[in-house]
Amino acid sequence: QVQLVGSGGGLVQAGGSLRLSCTVTGSIFSVLDIAWHRQVPGKQRELVAAISSGGDTNLQPSVKGRFTISKDKARNTLMYLQMNDLRPEDTAVYYCYAKVADYALHTGDYWGQGTQVTVSS
Repeated sequence: QVQLVGSGGGLVQAGGSLRLSCTVTGSIFSVLDIAWHRQVPGKQRELVAAISSGGDTNLQPSVKGRFTISKDKARNTLMYLQMNDLRPEDTAVYYCYAKVADYALHTGDYWGQGTQVTVSS
């Protein structure tokens, strides 16, 4: 069973920074794609940032230059979202995501439980 556990959310003033972390545990052969999404009540979940298994990075235009997605190179099961110059419109629940291959080489999509980020003006 694969689990993702996210952490690092909180309340911050506009212009501040937060770093979200997410740990992938379980029967893992390889972590393939990783991503962070966010969701505001009443709206669809949206992609914030992603790294493909090939290493390509994709950022939502509204966060380019402010957010950075990364993963621990030593431990491929740890991912981060560094968020700088936060704005009130960044307020949302942030979810980590991973596509994971198990030892039978079956792949599955997994989500973290979500962590609240609130930016005050």
